[in-house]
Amino acid sequence: MRAYSDVYLGDVVENQGKLFDYVANTYPDKDTEDFINAYMTSKTRQSIDQAKAYVNTMDAKELWEYFKETEHYSLQQGKAMEGFMPDWIGEFYAYYQWYYNIPSAEVNQKIDVDFLKKAYYGLHDLDLDLAVQKVGEI
Repeated sequence: MRAYSDVYLGDVVENQGKLFDYVANTYPDKDTEDFINAYMTSKTRQSIDQAKAYVNTMDAKELWEYFKETEHYSLQQGKAMEGFMPDWIGEFYAYYQWYYNIPSAEVNQKIDVDFLKKAYYGLHDLDLDLAVQKVGEI
């Protein structure tokens, strides 16, 4: 059984990818990896895991504002991820969570960002469904 209705899936996957990309490109002197870890373990992401329509239907910028306000999050100094990688990681995490119906915080713990940065080069050209199946259930 999937995490929530596939009616939301396309938007959630796309918007999470755009969110990660937005943060990386808008704040080049901030730590994208820290943001991703904070987001994946947040109440905001937990609301998406639980299919709360209000959060599931937000676009990337609305989600960013909601996340900052709800979690009282501020970006940490560091280096932003570059290229398409943050977008792909966001999409991968969102699809993986939906596909296996595992809480996002647990997904982030067991498939950490460092692993995805290394796996990116072998997985990013695959269909997202296939990439998620190749990594397999944790």
